[in-house]
Amino acid sequence: MQLRHLADKAASAGLEAREPCPVSKSDVSSPAGPDPFVVLPSIGAVLYDWDIATDRLLWSDNLAEILGAVARGDLSTGRAYGERLGAESAGSRYESVFSSTAKDDGAGVPYRAVYALVPARETGGGPLMWVEDCGRWFAGRDGRPHRAHGLVRVIAERSELEGELKRRAQIDALTGTVTRVQLADHAQRLLGQPEKSRKPFAVLLVAIENLFALNRTYGYDAGDEIIVRLAARLRANLRVNDLVSRYAGNKFAVLLDNCEVEQAKATGLRLVDVIGQAPFETEAGAIPATARIGAVVAPRDGRTPEVLFQHAEEALDAARQRNGARFVAYASSLDRDIGRLHALHVADSVVSALNERRVELAFQPIVSAKTGETAFYEALLRVRLADGSIVAPGDILPVAEKSGLVRLLDQRVLELALARLAEDPNLRVSVNASIATLHDPEWPAWLKSATSVYPGVARRLTIEITESTMIEDFETTRRLIAACKELGIKLAMDDFGAGHTSFRNLRQLEFDLVKIDGAFVRNIGKSADDRFFVRTLTDLAKHLGLEIVAEWVEDEATAALLREWGVDYFQGSYFGAAEVAPAPFSPPAAAAASA
Repeated sequence: MQLRHLADKAASAGLEAREPCPVSKSDVSSPAGPDPFVVLPSIGAVLYDWDIATDRLLWSDNLAEILGAVARGDLSTGRAYGERLGAESAGSRYESVFSSTAKDDGAGVPYRAVYALVPARETGGGPLMWVEDCGRWFAGRDGRPHRAHGLVRVIAERSELEGELKRRAQIDALTGTVTRVQLADHAQRLLGQPEKSRKPFAVLLVAIENLFALNRTYGYDAGDEIIVRLAARLRANLRVNDLVSRYAGNKFAVLLDNCEVEQAKATGLRLVDVIGQAPFETEAGAIPATARIGAVVAPRDGRTPEVLFQHAEEALDAARQRNGARFVAYASSLDRDIGRLHALHVADSVVSALNERRVELAFQPIVSAKTGETAFYEALLRVRLADGSIVAPGDILPVAEKSGLVRLLDQRVLELALARLAEDPNLRVSVNASIATLHDPEWPAWLKSATSVYPGVARRLTIEITESTMIEDFETTRRLIAACKELGIKLAMDDFGAGHTSFRNLRQLEFDLVKIDGAFVRNIGKSADDRFFVRTLTDLAKHLGLEIVAEWVEDEATAALLREWGVDYFQGSYFGAAEVAPAPFSPPAAAAASA
């Protein structure tokens, strides 16, 4: 496509992007304005036309001149272009278009993204190139993005790039509220004021109830819209000097300046009513939503942001209890003290089990959907008590996570799995990694050391990461995945569908397979909503070239549906329960070769 034709399309699209995007509608369309043949190359920009329906991507003639080594190879589809996205990127064109909650009224919807591009390896590779991508997308008959016109501009100035990345680190892209990091910094400044002039302040932790069910029923786009509108509703009902922050996933934090306990309680109860009093308007219609709130007051309930947030989480947990109050203020109590004594007892049992080698593995088969033969196994934690009985992980892991022992359990599970892999050259195993392990800065080095003891086994190991853990610290997760890939380890997104940013995460992280959350799988034979949701997740994973495991497959009717949809593997009691295996075992040779 000729540059002049694309320039005309850009003009009709109304590319009135926000600064610093360099080309406006008047620049492209006005006879008196600069000639795009001259302007675009001089500012390091290339025009494109993206037919989203067919994924065809057409570029102006100066593509190779502007993008250089990145332009070598095929860039004729959105998917091919997306494969050039660098791991350091905080966003993408696809994300900017499809995460938009705006409606196209005929003039198109503006979008903007900053990301890094890398040349394809098969063309020789090369250094990162940071670009700004801005334009407008236009809806099809269904109201969803159908076509996009825009331009890609190379960011030449380091200060410009650093400023953009700093802004993104401070502001949540979806809601426009400050990030959790900025919230913690603000709380620290208030806590650090001289005692004579320091005033109390409150932190309210606000969580939308059953967001995963809303996503399943109305779709992720509607879930995003609810989150955006909740942020706006919170800001509209607070004072100017109060702070709203996107805390994590479906949670917001509200910092109330100069606020005592009774004021915090009154505000919290009022916000509960405000959130639930009217549905949230979305493209899917008006959707009712409710929230639970946990509150703390500083410095009474904590003298550091970390302690304050921990106590706010505890108060929110209490508010989430069945039949509990929707608003709970943190307070030390006898029940909580008794609970902590129980936690200490459990923690002592975990330490003893680790020291006395009573941590074991149970293996559950994951079978090929086509052949029914075992392809690989998931290695699951089991802790044997001194009397020989086995404790369920659910009774241990919550305490282990709070006491900091879960990382030691993860390490022991991985050590046992690596030893089993070394003993059996045909065995393939997956293990789980907790959020504490993922955020441990020393774990990548430990993992490299542990796998080096057993040369060649890393390529038969898969590490499972739950989607919800990634939301807490996306960049740390990204770096960990890169470290695992260097060792040859495969990555799986566990509980796919139960979190909130599945599509966004899958686009930016190099997973090898996804495991669809069994809570959605087990009822697909009875629930049309669950069938639609699982089918959508399956199509999404297939579109991105990922293998798919369906969990909690309990009967042949469910397996038949999933097989028809293209699911690759099944896991569930119908195909074999998790068993503690005293000796190494392998799947049949044919199945192992296909895994």
